[in-house]
Amino acid sequence: MTAMASSDRLILPLPGNDAFARQLAAAGKWELGTLETRRFPDGESYVRIAADVADKSVVLVQTLAQPDPGFLSLVFAADTARDLGAREVTLVAPYLAYMRQDRRFHPGEAITSRSFARLVSSSFDRLVTVDPHLHRYPALSALYTVPADTLHAAPLLADWIAAEVESPLVIGPDEESEQWVAAIAQRIGAPHAVLRKIRHGDRNVEVAVSDLSAWHGRQPVLVDDIASSGRTLVEAARQLPQQGFVKPIVAVVHAIFAEDAYQQLTPLCSRIVSTDAVRHESNAIALAPLIALALAADKEGATNLVRHRRSPEPLDEVDRASIDSFPASDPPAWTSGHT
Repeated sequence: MTAMASSDRLILPLPGNDAFARQLAAAGKWELGTLETRRFPDGESYVRIAADVADKSVVLVQTLAQPDPGFLSLVFAADTARDLGAREVTLVAPYLAYMRQDRRFHPGEAITSRSFARLVSSSFDRLVTVDPHLHRYPALSALYTVPADTLHAAPLLADWIAAEVESPLVIGPDEESEQWVAAIAQRIGAPHAVLRKIRHGDRNVEVAVSDLSAWHGRQPVLVDDIASSGRTLVEAARQLPQQGFVKPIVAVVHAIFAEDAYQQLTPLCSRIVSTDAVRHESNAIALAPLIALALAADKEGATNLVRHRRSPEPLDEVDRASIDSFPASDPPAWTSGHT
């Protein structure tokens, strides 16, 4: 399939995503449109597309951190674009919500990851996201019935470290991150280590730091795909100076930093950086060029390889029949030597 002409693609930002959409349109040399939204007195959403969408590929841009308040406007915009003659409607969600509840942990709980995937799949023709937080699902194709491009920010983290940090020691948050962290370190020719994490709850995390004395004199760089409660990063940042290291640098993909996580972490680190998947003051790594390349390719992501945060649990016969075999031990597609 050939790439679509620039004039055929229209980028539309949802509220709060204007800067990201502007960068995306500039990266792909595409048209940037305007979406008008407001609230009626009773709280209902008003949506108007102030651009011609007829026979165009429309791209709606909305990061889905804190998704609930704006999700209906997103669906209304997608339906409106289709009603007005858009050839296809794509959702660019640098951060993809509702991946946490991937099973029924207690009787009666909603498995919201499945419900949310059905809603998105029914409203869009394609999804493009960055490092979704797969837990027990082997790939987004296990949830979404539309093509879902999974892009990887780890190479961008690696390149930022190589450009900005002298003599880095790349450190991952837990043993499950070993392969992911090793690939980042290998890309820039740096050593790496991983921590041992025992989670006792959402905000109660025990972190064990192994003996890193062999790497004294290097700048520790803590890397993770998401900083949510921030407890793992906080505990690691506290312990590293006890081994004689300088304050670490933190580099993450998704800067959620719930509640006071950022305020707790900041004094423990020399610098905190993130991609702009979630708008935050730590944003230093732009994702628009990466996403523009995926959109220009105009095809489904080829690998769906991401860092799994825990091993998939055994599936029952129904679930197993609906999910293709996925070798979680395969190396990420962006590592050297992958064919």
